Amino acid sequence: MSPDQLGFFTLLKKEVMRFWSVLGQTVTAPVITALLYLLVFAQALEGRASAYAGVSYTEFLVPGLIMMTVLQNSFANTSSSLVQSKVMGNLVFLQMAPLGPLEWFGAYVLAALTRAALVAVAMLLVTLPFVHLLPQQPLAMLAIFLLSSASLAVIGLIAGILSQKFDHIAAFTNFFINPLSFLSGVFYSVHALPKFWYHASHANPFFYMIDGFRYGFFGKADVAIWQSLAWTGGFFLISSAICLWMLVTGYKMRR
Repeated sequence: MSPDQLGFFTLLKKEVMRFWSVLGQTVTAPVITALLYLLVFAQALEGRASAYAGVSYTEFLVPGLIMMTVLQNSFANTSSSLVQSKVMGNLVFLQMAPLGPLEWFGAYVLAALTRAALVAVAMLLVTLPFVHLLPQQPLAMLAIFLLSSASLAVIGLIAGILSQKFDHIAAFTNFFINPLSFLSGVFYSVHALPKFWYHASHANPFFYMIDGFRYGFFGKADVAIWQSLAWTGGFFLISSAICLWMLVTGYKMRR
């Protein structure tokens, strides 16, 4: 095994163990939060709101909640880890290790994907008493899941590189991640919106991530699956290019 490969697997193990050691906070807590959303909205709107023909509101809601939770946790995993290393002063030890930009990028993103998968599986299990969902288009669902969670992991890396303290990460979360998550059609179909907000929703990349994930379960969505894949794939490529440029140049990483 080459030094770069050894460094990659060591960093990946470190990142997985970091969130695994506090599993109650990194997986259980967001699942409970999403379950509370499900209980409130399902009780309030079941039978009063409709989305797709033959799909109950609760069935419609669950995939959106799963993907919203996955996106938020993918972002949190990479951003919090990098800022924690900056604040604690141990980032310099990672920079001295035999790690290239691709090893950094791959290890952080794969660790975030691992956490995202755990959150998604846990969400599916806890929602079993409410709905029994079986994917009708599993390949499309898996593709959207991987591209979406990887995209937010990359955005988390960018946020972590730009941030010098946890307050900066909180600003990214409060003014970017949360608003785009809640305005992406998690709780409603965009076809129920007024014309202006309907078109505005289509400029939100999170909308395509959540809509494409729903398509994987129901075989129907607000937009064609190829649009969701194209938008999500493009978002991942653009954010990855920016992130890799930052890692290659050492932007905001060297003091």
